[in-house]
Amino acid sequence: MSAQVMDNAAYDPVDGRSPLVLGAKDFHEITEIVAAPMEWKLPKAWFIALGFSLSLLGLLAVSVGYLVWEGTGIWGLNSPVNWGWAIVNFVFWVGIGHAGTLISAILFLFRQKWRTSINRFAEAMTIFAVACALIFPTIHVGRVWVIWWALPFPNQMDMWVNFRSPLLWDVFAVSVYGTVSALFWYTGLIPDLATMRDRAKNRIAQVMYGIFAIGWRGSNRHWQHYEKAYLILAGISTPLVLSVHTIVSFDFAVSQLPGWHTTIFPPYFVAGAIFSGFAMVLTLMIPARKLFGLERLVTVRHFENMAKIILLTGMLVGYAYAMEFFIAWYSGVIYEQYAFVNRAVGPYAWAYWIMIACNVISPQLFWFKKLRTNLWVLWIVSIFVNIGMWFERFVITVTSLHRDFMPSSWGYYSPTFWDVATFIGSFGLFFTLFTLFVRFLPIVAIAEVKTVMPEADPHYHPPEDGTAAEGGKH
Repeated sequence: MSAQVMDNAAYDPVDGRSPLVLGAKDFHEITEIVAAPMEWKLPKAWFIALGFSLSLLGLLAVSVGYLVWEGTGIWGLNSPVNWGWAIVNFVFWVGIGHAGTLISAILFLFRQKWRTSINRFAEAMTIFAVACALIFPTIHVGRVWVIWWALPFPNQMDMWVNFRSPLLWDVFAVSVYGTVSALFWYTGLIPDLATMRDRAKNRIAQVMYGIFAIGWRGSNRHWQHYEKAYLILAGISTPLVLSVHTIVSFDFAVSQLPGWHTTIFPPYFVAGAIFSGFAMVLTLMIPARKLFGLERLVTVRHFENMAKIILLTGMLVGYAYAMEFFIAWYSGVIYEQYAFVNRAVGPYAWAYWIMIACNVISPQLFWFKKLRTNLWVLWIVSIFVNIGMWFERFVITVTSLHRDFMPSSWGYYSPTFWDVATFIGSFGLFFTLFTLFVRFLPIVAIAEVKTVMPEADPHYHPPEDGTAAEGGKH
């Protein structure tokens, strides 16, 4: 029976839903499934993927190096569009990083067991996306060598940093978010690193896994400390999901510019970030599930739940789009009204309608169970959502700037080769880190997946015929 048929045919006898783990006989088999990609002989496909990722990373290095040498004039920045692709890409990457913390922290606090097979993957994606995001505000300042002025200590002129600067808010928000997310990810990894340490067949792997496992032995005391630390980090991470993109939205909302100066931005940006983050998880997880043989651990039920969240957040984003137009009309401010009419019918109308088609219309397919359980539909829609969310940030940034209060300074923004190269190169950093991750670390949380199996129940009794149940709680 194929994995796809197996996913659709196996259901939990208790609640009628497909189980979270399909056909695994015992805890050992879970370990074997997850550890297999790290213990395979390196396949050619992995080297090809790593080579492609490194080539894009090289493009990023060249683009940033040339930028530092020549200055931001190599970009398409002009008056009045002095926020170009760098800020668009920054907000895009920060949004991508939201799903990991949401899946790990909030769903953990709500005791949602379906998170266990996808949280490790999403957490890693969060950290890689934050690393990509930090590049853009850093290089956008122009004088990269004095970026440390944004940190909260006096510079060489004995002047304190400007705490009213949105740039400083971004430094605090994104760096704290990235640090806590990395700690949360690493804490969850510790039991699995110890498993890989004990399975390692060469001395180098034993030493490296052993160092990062920090002496984990799986004792009762270790588990008690682990669970307490994990719970504390989940509690710290949860408000960060709301705060980090709220602060990013303040970069726009605290200005007086029509199209930006609106109170709907914080919840709108948070919903959009979760929307794009879950879409990226689907985009990467669906092919990874097939390539690494994880069909029994990452089931259609996981994908269906993520599709429901994408549908919900997509509708919130669509509501925000509508409210922006309503409030612009209701305010009676001609500048606000013109800014939004210009988005829909002005020179950048093509970008606006791509955004609407991808972010509002395409997720409506997920109202139908048959479509949200079809992996091809899920994967294609997730790509459309990622495209649409990039265009959302482009529309917000560029259409509000290219026609400001003075018609004499109106212009049309177009990116240059270096704008595009830097953005494409950022995917090189993301995929290089991702490629190394799937090779050297377990992409599914071994210890957590075992907790949703029937055998984890202290009152579990194996069937009399000696066969284990295929998931669900019996």
